[in-house]
Amino acid sequence: MTQRKGEKTTISIQEHMAIDVCPGPIQPIKQISDYFPRYPRGLPPTAPPALSRAGSLQSTSTSQKSEGPAADPNRDEDDLDQAFGATALVASKKEEEPDVEGYDSDDSTTLGTLDFSLLYDQENNALHCTINKAKLPIPRYKKGLKPMDHNGLSDPYVKLHLLPGASKANKLRTKTLRNTLNPVWSETLTYYGITDEDMVRKTLRISVCDEDKFRHNEFIGETRIPLKKLKPNQTKNFSNCLEKQLPIDKTDDKSLEERGRIMISLKYSSQKCGLVVGIIRCAHLAAMDANGFSDPYVKTYLKPDENKKSKHKTAVKKKTLNPEFNEEFFYEIKYADLSKKTLEVTVWDYDIGKSNDFIGGVSLGINANGERLKHWFDCLKNKDKKIERWHTLTNELPGSGYND
Repeated sequence: MTQRKGEKTTISIQEHMAIDVCPGPIQPIKQISDYFPRYPRGLPPTAPPALSRAGSLQSTSTSQKSEGPAADPNRDEDDLDQAFGATALVASKKEEEPDVEGYDSDDSTTLGTLDFSLLYDQENNALHCTINKAKLPIPRYKKGLKPMDHNGLSDPYVKLHLLPGASKANKLRTKTLRNTLNPVWSETLTYYGITDEDMVRKTLRISVCDEDKFRHNEFIGETRIPLKKLKPNQTKNFSNCLEKQLPIDKTDDKSLEERGRIMISLKYSSQKCGLVVGIIRCAHLAAMDANGFSDPYVKTYLKPDENKKSKHKTAVKKKTLNPEFNEEFFYEIKYADLSKKTLEVTVWDYDIGKSNDFIGGVSLGINANGERLKHWFDCLKNKDKKIERWHTLTNELPGSGYND
């Protein structure tokens, strides 16, 4: 192409696009993720070299220092990539390290602790449970119970059950304290009718719950105390960590579900030639009505009863689970015939306009066992002496009909 004098040099679009388009080998474009490599948990297979205090890359080989201009021109970029990768790895390690002070390694302690005391009054067959206070020693953010509500507080209360045989009949509970993580109850709950046999085989379950007016109450934590750890007439103090809810042993025979306790007195009167049966009181009866109470009364039979004249019935006590009757019934019978008889005692809930509900029963006699048999024998051995005992009501009573 010839160019005339005085004309400007013109470059075609093809020549313009061809200038410096390919100055050398095409290199792949770096992405931002290349500078922040992701490694699986743990160290990468080959640890990247570390950075010096001045920020330059420290070479691990003396041969790299002696390399001149003939060295690979891409090495600087590779070293830069490794430097960025090392820095990102150190940063990610710092983020993954758990804050040791931020949590307690023992999961159960985060549920709280409960201070309480137990006293077994052997003479009066009573177990006194004093619930003092609850707390959670976590100084990092809050002390007190694990918060359950949206406001970061709880409405805690404590409920008690006797195991085995947990039911509404043997449930006791404290009052509810509002909006607190450090509740102080100082409240004593008492189980009546606790025998020495119960102290050997029973376990007290103490649960802390959060009351919710609009939803189901929430479980916070629990602790369990075998009653055999207690000594009669000696108060024992506890400060236990609350634990997660433990499953209740379902292998217990449901036919022996406890429905409350009853105190019965027996005396054979030599002067009247008959058996005097006293129905003194009941405690912790199962609630049969929708209002959470029962209208209990007690019936007694001395069987076998060929003439069906042995039935006696107490008065009805309205709206209570702990009725006091203090009534006595007399059965005219020869002393020698007592060894052939069985006393059946049943507790019922009185209902108007429909069948009465069976609450529980107990049998005393030669065919009984445990405390029931012992009570009967003590009566036979001690004429003219009134002997009182607490007995457990169960939801089944062999040999008796449940129709009132």
